[in-house]
Amino acid sequence: MYDFTTVGAIVGLVIAIILIIRKVHPAYSLIFGALVGGIIGGGGLSTTVNTMVSGAQGMMSSVLRIMTSGILAGALIKTGSAQKIAETIVDKMGERMALAAIAIATMIICAVGVFVDISVITVAPIALAIGMKAKLPKESLLLAMIGGGKAGNIISPNPNTIAASEAFGVDLTSLMFKNIIPALFALAAAILLASLLSKKKNGLEVASSDIEASEAALPDFPKAVAGPLAVVILLALRPIAGISIDPLIALPIGGLICIAMTGNLKEIVPITEFGLSKVIGVSILLIGTGTIAGIIKASALQYDVISLLERFSMPAFVLAPLAGILMAGATASTTAGATIAAQTFAPTLTAQGVPALAAAAMIHAGATVVDSLPHGSFFHATGGSVSMNIGDRMKLIPFEALVGLTATAASVLCFLVFG
Repeated sequence: MYDFTTVGAIVGLVIAIILIIRKVHPAYSLIFGALVGGIIGGGGLSTTVNTMVSGAQGMMSSVLRIMTSGILAGALIKTGSAQKIAETIVDKMGERMALAAIAIATMIICAVGVFVDISVITVAPIALAIGMKAKLPKESLLLAMIGGGKAGNIISPNPNTIAASEAFGVDLTSLMFKNIIPALFALAAAILLASLLSKKKNGLEVASSDIEASEAALPDFPKAVAGPLAVVILLALRPIAGISIDPLIALPIGGLICIAMTGNLKEIVPITEFGLSKVIGVSILLIGTGTIAGIIKASALQYDVISLLERFSMPAFVLAPLAGILMAGATASTTAGATIAAQTFAPTLTAQGVPALAAAAMIHAGATVVDSLPHGSFFHATGGSVSMNIGDRMKLIPFEALVGLTATAASVLCFLVFG
């Protein structure tokens, strides 16, 4: 029934976590953990290597789509479109609604295809300028951005969503729409918690040295949103008109439209190269993720987990959010966590009668709970965006987890109510 023991799979994952914490590249950590876990799990060297290769091969369709999505991400960032969208939202909502505007801006930037860490980095200069003017502490500003980013991430055509949709064999657009309600709940939680933090005494003040003035000319708002709007329309054609346009086509088309509309056609080569540089890392990470996902998927772990749930009289669907939470926490990555959880437990969840779309949505939402632990890059990238030290950055983790838990609870509730 299975090639590896549960102990082997767990040992392999623990080794990978230890190596990631020790600053070994996550892809190498996951590959080495898969190799050791497979051998300890009783599969033998040949079976272990073959399973690792098979697991990595299973990620290729996701990797290809993610690589082409880099054109859109690069276009939004390098043409200034992402910054323009963020600035417009903040300006329109005004200083009184500053934290809500910052959260919504980050949510939208992430939702249209910019990675969550890049979304925070993009909005950070605007947030800091607003924060200094409105006397808002850095903690509240960063939480608003991270919370908004988490909300946008579960309804985005980003690597984590692509990987989850591939693992369950569900339409990407449908998965994006499935978590709209959880995303709105997460956004509300982020705004509420950021507002509470803004009243905290002795908060970290924004200094003038934290703000870098940008002299780059930004495109007009209609031109800035043209690319993302095109992607939304193309992906929406399947549920609306029955015309299926693969993200592999829709995402780069949106990027090219963004480049053309903002008058940057002469810069198309450096812009696309920049976009590729932003997705190479996550593509390599997914290949490493595929190796350990292959070992875990071929182990007895999923059967033992189901048996444990049955012993405690817990329904099978609980496995979906739980797997997302645990795997994302282990890897400190939404993408890696959602991928491993989806690749491992998709067959088991669907066999237990949980609809594939609902299971993918719950795993995806669960992967946003503890995905920002210090052994991952998101923790450091977001802290650095507002010049926050590690100690202060760690104090935000419980608040971030509450935002992710809100999204997860809402996703589970949506399954229970709507199926």
